[in-house]
Amino acid sequence: MSGSERPRAMIAGTAVSVDHYIGGRRVASPGTFEARSPLDWSLKLADVSAGDGAVAGAAVAAACEAAEGWAARGAAGRGVHLRRLADLIDGSVEVLAEIECLDMAMLLESLRRRVIARGARNFRAYADLAESYSERTWASNGTDNRVQRMPAGPAVIITPWNAPFMLATWKVAPALAAGNTVVLKPAEWSPLSASLLADLAHEAGLPAGVLNVVQGRGAEVGAALVADERVRRISFTGSPETARSIGAAAAANIVPFTAELGGKGPLIVFEDADIEAAARTAAGQFDDSGQVCLAGTRLLVAEGIAEEFRQRFDAHTNAHVLGDSRDPATTISPLIHPEHLARVEGFVERARRAGDTVLRGGRRSRPDGLWYEPTLIRPAGNDSEIVQREVFGPVLTLQTFADEPEAVRLANSTRYGLSGVVFTGSGARAERVGQAVRAGTVWVNCFGVRDLAAPFGGCGISGLGREGGDYALDFHSDLKTVQVRQGTTG
Repeated sequence: MSGSERPRAMIAGTAVSVDHYIGGRRVASPGTFEARSPLDWSLKLADVSAGDGAVAGAAVAAACEAAEGWAARGAAGRGVHLRRLADLIDGSVEVLAEIECLDMAMLLESLRRRVIARGARNFRAYADLAESYSERTWASNGTDNRVQRMPAGPAVIITPWNAPFMLATWKVAPALAAGNTVVLKPAEWSPLSASLLADLAHEAGLPAGVLNVVQGRGAEVGAALVADERVRRISFTGSPETARSIGAAAAANIVPFTAELGGKGPLIVFEDADIEAAARTAAGQFDDSGQVCLAGTRLLVAEGIAEEFRQRFDAHTNAHVLGDSRDPATTISPLIHPEHLARVEGFVERARRAGDTVLRGGRRSRPDGLWYEPTLIRPAGNDSEIVQREVFGPVLTLQTFADEPEAVRLANSTRYGLSGVVFTGSGARAERVGQAVRAGTVWVNCFGVRDLAAPFGGCGISGLGREGGDYALDFHSDLKTVQVRQGTTG
């Protein structure tokens, strides 16, 4: 680890630091990893500092040093900085969108119009929630009781490569609002917008050490962060396999741990549904090339409408345009990385060999890029791998059901439970099936609508714990009950 910052990389006309942000300053590492653009894999964006155990230790130490002062500011004092940071994000939407588009390949128009701005809303929402917290009070056994929140201490936050800026702010904002200091480790496949977040936090006047950003591979810097006994909270989004390792480290130090681990969501279409709306929504699951944890990737359609649904679904899917994410005409972006493209291809090829039927797509759209055709597969059975495991790519499955009990049985037949989608014209059925589907979020006749106050998380191997609203602030706090004998005076 070196104390001097290396020259910033010029990316799309913006100077982006390639070094860690620790204790309010930039810190270089001798080792680096390449950041390349999924839009053109021959384009190297930067050589980024790769952290190790020493970097992890320095970042946690900085967070520890800043923890007491940040907690002492109170919710209102912290809120001043968080709202200032939100304003700076609003003023940087164009720059953040361009960098994230090059780094991760999400559609530029989506980033400009909704995704980056969500980051600013996250900071404002949690600043408001932290300030509006009302202590629960009651009287019992001759005492007056109050439940208070205490900042837990330094938090490690590990974010995924899809929608990296929005998901980083979604996790960082409640931790900071609750009074914790943070060490953020972005995914090595899309680290650049987190570096820009550090710059904005610095400009917003967050004290040194309150937010630290370290880059690198999970097995090196990430493992060291979660094993550090000084860390008091861990929040992770990624794969179940990685979560098991992080959970073991958290358990060793008795550290609360929350994890969002992807899904295999059902999208159920009943005979009384608006078939056009359902088919349009189903074709929309190819958004971001299916690299969306909440996507309804298992299409479960009533037998009586399956043919009509398929025709409408194909029409909407045919309207998709695979292309450069910076082009407003593009609706489907490339996959994030050659390794991920190979993973998606592997799922589809194994499905073919297992006897599943590829109804459409099932191949790269061009030999020289990371685009994969929107793919629909009819599985040979419900136990097919393509049904039971998350692909995280533009691959959906299509199954039919005879009645409502079978639809629910199929919906709940995987180990995942992050989301579900139900299309029906019956309010009674919406209530029954909405309750019966085992998932952290169920949408009825809509998809992707998010309220920041709502809990977010999964059942089964889709996750542990809940984020969102007061649920996130409670996670990042230690609760304390204060009991005062009635009649006690000052």
